[in-house]
Amino acid sequence: MTSTPLHRRRLLQTLALPVAMALTLAGCASSPSPQSDRDALQQRARDYWELKRKNDAVNAWKYEAASQDQSMTLEGYIKRGGIVYNSVEILGVRSLQGDEAQLDLRMRFDVPLLRLKDKEGDVADQWRRIDGTWYHVLPRSSVFPDAK
Repeated sequence: MTSTPLHRRRLLQTLALPVAMALTLAGCASSPSPQSDRDALQQRARDYWELKRKNDAVNAWKYEAASQDQSMTLEGYIKRGGIVYNSVEILGVRSLQGDEAQLDLRMRFDVPLLRLKDKEGDVADQWRRIDGTWYHVLPRSSVFPDAK
């Protein structure tokens, strides 16, 4: 009877190392490296801002965090427009902590309603990772802070 616990112990020791290694490797493979995370964020931001530059609000909506939590409708998003983006350059990732990120952008834009043409500025652009995918976070309105 003493041989049974000894066999079990030996069997567990033999199986423990490969199982532990497999779990370790699986964990490494599933978590992105910091650089690949930054690259994925910047590529998604480039795609989003190209849609905005083309004034393609319907497809840009798919990149908005608000589209994931139903805090706004597509119709409300389209009505929020009013800026024509002539160019948007992603300067880099300012910060990336967990599922929150901020990019530095340089943009040239027009605001036809206010008769502003060819304005240029550097802005901080907020992004949030939801279920493994980066989404743009709409800035709150400075005129109507509670507006969605």
